[in-house]
Amino acid sequence: MKQPGTYAPEDKPRISPILALGLGIVAASTSSIFIRFAQNDAPSLVIAAYRLSIASLILAPFLFRQREKLRELSRAQYKLAFLSGLFLALHFGAWITSLEYTNVTSSVVLVQTTPLFVAAFSPLLLGEIPSRRTLIGLGLAFGGGLMIALSDYCVFSEGFSCVTTTSGGGTNVLLGDLLALLGGAAGAAYLIIGRRLRSDFSLLIYIGLVYSSAAVFLIVAVISSGDNLFGYPPITYLCFLLLAIFPQLFAHSTYNWALRYLPATKVSITLLGEPIAAAVLAYLVLSELPSPLRIAGAATVLFGVAFSLIRTHPGGAATD
Repeated sequence: MKQPGTYAPEDKPRISPILALGLGIVAASTSSIFIRFAQNDAPSLVIAAYRLSIASLILAPFLFRQREKLRELSRAQYKLAFLSGLFLALHFGAWITSLEYTNVTSSVVLVQTTPLFVAAFSPLLLGEIPSRRTLIGLGLAFGGGLMIALSDYCVFSEGFSCVTTTSGGGTNVLLGDLLALLGGAAGAAYLIIGRRLRSDFSLLIYIGLVYSSAAVFLIVAVISSGDNLFGYPPITYLCFLLLAIFPQLFAHSTYNWALRYLPATKVSITLLGEPIAAAVLAYLVLSELPSPLRIAGAATVLFGVAFSLIRTHPGGAATD
């Protein structure tokens, strides 16, 4: 039986899987930059709705060719796909909104805790008991999250001091951190449902149905909130398009392609480079430099996730 991540010489890819993953990570790390630019004119829910809607429209012609297989799906399978889409909509709605309040580094790191939420939810939803290593990773990530939260109130200035006031938008920054965590938890629910569906669905059918249903849920949320779907500057629509093409379609297609040639654990750990790449881009493009305590907290969270992934499967690739 062929081991995961191995392939015959005749099946050797034209491009190194590691190089492809690197390109995918760079593509994914642009997400927060495009979102920040789009937020100059568009509400976060509108950005999320366009990201999923454009991606769904691009996939539509390919999904149409699978219409015979779509007819074979049961009502229960469609319900699960729509439920997965609901959690994906919540994931993007919460995470993109978090970027209104907190910095890119904290937002991207906290939403990357999705694998740990998968481990936490698995005993209840999948009957999978997390290993001791996973529990240690959860503890480290929780400690890192607390450090990130404290960095909103604590500073290094003639010593280490913390304040209990909400001056400087501390409450809003904390709200952004919590929204990023909510995005990570919703992403975990999306992946857990996806784990059940992917055994029955091809990748194209799965992402086509889930992206489309997520787009519908987000459009309903936009209309319900009273925000406008149209009337934005051309540069904002360009950001919507770039979000759909690079982080949503290119990056995630690359991740799934790489799983054919590399073990899932190696792919998952490699994806932890995305927050680092996003932080570098945020510094170069947005001149955003996190505080020392926030950097330490982010590093602790990433180490906790990596530690837990070394011997356990995280439940899937990242969703940002």
